[in-house]
Amino acid sequence: MFGIIRPCRHRLSESMRTEWMAHLCGLCLALRGDHGQFARVATNYDGLVVSVLVEAQAQAPRAEGAGAWRRTAGPCPLRGMRTASVAQGEGARLAATVSLVLASAKMRDHVADGDGLLARRPVAAVARRVAATWDRAGARTGADLGFDTAVLIDAVGRQAGIEALAGVGTPLLEITEPTETATAAAFGHTAVLAGRPANRAPLEEAGRLFGRLAHLLDAVEDLQEDADSGAWNPVAATGTDLTEVRRLCDDAVHGVRLALREVDFASKAQGRLAHLLLAHELDRAVDRTFGTAGRPHGHGHGHGHGPEGGHGHGQGHDGARAAFGPPPVMPPGAPPEPPRRGRRRGLIAGCAVWTGLFCTGQVCCKDPYHDPWNGQPREGWCAKCCDNCDGCGDCGDCCNCCDCCGECDCCDCGCDCGC
Repeated sequence: MFGIIRPCRHRLSESMRTEWMAHLCGLCLALRGDHGQFARVATNYDGLVVSVLVEAQAQAPRAEGAGAWRRTAGPCPLRGMRTASVAQGEGARLAATVSLVLASAKMRDHVADGDGLLARRPVAAVARRVAATWDRAGARTGADLGFDTAVLIDAVGRQAGIEALAGVGTPLLEITEPTETATAAAFGHTAVLAGRPANRAPLEEAGRLFGRLAHLLDAVEDLQEDADSGAWNPVAATGTDLTEVRRLCDDAVHGVRLALREVDFASKAQGRLAHLLLAHELDRAVDRTFGTAGRPHGHGHGHGHGPEGGHGHGQGHDGARAAFGPPPVMPPGAPPEPPRRGRRRGLIAGCAVWTGLFCTGQVCCKDPYHDPWNGQPREGWCAKCCDNCDGCGDCGDCCNCCDCCGECDCCDCGCDCGC
């Protein structure tokens, strides 16, 4: 499971948790239904946003039955062998298509970097074959939905060429452009499926900025690991200071919020989850990545960009910033970073352990479980929580009564997100 949007269970009301899990399970089951059991490994948190956007704009009935956006799914180990109402239909299938094609791109990227056993030619050949199969499968489903996945595949193909030419001084936005193009196409097509063509332009803008954020945050999270392994990283390769990276991320969050104001959802109630994920959780994803979660700051574009702004760009809890400035400053009383748990497992051994964790439900319900590759503690999918969960965090100061637009219409309290 991967993705930058990981809502804290304590920030979501019960209804929003149910909605979020419905789309997550719907994405997983759409991957299985259209592309086979193995394709479920492409399930990711960000892909479900596509499903959420389609449903938020559509005027179709939400109850179960003919033409509904929900169905009852059978027991699943990741839900503790419980049944659940899950998303279905064109939104879930588009989310599955996008997730599959982008997962194939991620697999090719690992092959190109020679990560783990993928450095061995036979394993790399198998991985490339799986990626090609996923590309073809995604193209078939995309064609059924009127979505041309060639836009995604072309963007992925251009990425390698852009990275090969990048060096110190290359603007980061030149490197993120292919990702921006791919996510803009996916977000924009949700308006087509929902029958709201006027929403296409603002959703493409939101998708473009979402893709920029995903690319930059992934680069920052991987900075230290890439430095240790010698893998290519856009932030390190361009020599961009993390203060500038943070500024680009904050600007992207603000741009997504502005774009959402122009989107005509079917109703305010139907748009709540989309608003929560794209207006509130993106901001928290940036804070989490840069190690500033829980620090006081303003909402929207009013965030500071220095010591007075409340974000503290040069400080964080990991060592990623060491290459671009002074060592990270730990807050008083903070526990030392836990030692690594030994050698990293190879691809096959890690996959075998991951399969065991997945099939026994530990990846979902155990908190924490140990990462099958590097041994680090991870939170279960259903137990995901923010770094410093004291209720609703910064949004709790904005609107205590509705859990970030979860239960009522009071979220017009100046949080600069256009709820």
